[in-house]
Amino acid sequence: MSNLLTTLDKMQEVLASLANVLNEEQQQLAAGQINSNLLQRITEDKSALLATLRYLDEMRRSAESTQGIKAPYRGQNDLVRVWQTIQQHTRRLRDANSHNGLLLQHQIRFTNEALDVLKPHQTQAFYGPDGKGKGQSTLRQKCKKSRDKRGIFYDQAVVRRAKSRRRNPSRASIIK
Repeated sequence: MSNLLTTLDKMQEVLASLANVLNEEQQQLAAGQINSNLLQRITEDKSALLATLRYLDEMRRSAESTQGIKAPYRGQNDLVRVWQTIQQHTRRLRDANSHNGLLLQHQIRFTNEALDVLKPHQTQAFYGPDGKGKGQSTLRQKCKKSRDKRGIFYDQAVVRRAKSRRRNPSRASIIK
């Protein structure tokens, strides 16, 4: 029975930690601006705690079968008390997780609406679906560089404009 009680106590600790992580997740999702790195860490912490909880539940079931008892442990006051606390924690966590799911759906809907507003105003795609720049060859042609006697690169377009105005190119147009 002590092995089962120890496992149940550890389950309570993990559930308390999970409650803290869900509260942290709720604060992030309810914030005006989400810190994606922090939310990713929270998600990883939540996943790790849930994996630990699954392992502890397997240990609990194994200890129950060894001892020939099952939850809700009628007649064993210590186990009944701990099991009731675990059930209360679980109900609160289920509600908190559902609430966080609603907050996440709201954030996704808000982001999609913002994208829908911005898409019609997108005039030119600089990057393709593969992440490579579009039209880079035209950009390179626009910015041809030449080297002067000292080895300093100048933008040819700037040099041409300067010559047409009959003055030397400015230092701002020098590309080192």
